[in-house]
Amino acid sequence: MPTMRKRDVSGPAGGAGLIRYFDVDEGGPKLDPKLVISIVVAIIILELMSSFLLG
Repeated sequence: MPTMRKRDVSGPAGGAGLIRYFDVDEGGPKLDPKLVISIVVAIIILELMSSFLLG
């Protein structure tokens, strides 16, 4: 019967390549969430006003 070699495994194989490092800065624009919400609300108000004035 052949002898079985022990595999050298350093960690779980289920997370292969799926690990994200959240402390790494990925770049891109940094916007305050309040600014984004206020822009969306302003667009909705402008849309409602234009539909009342033009419709």
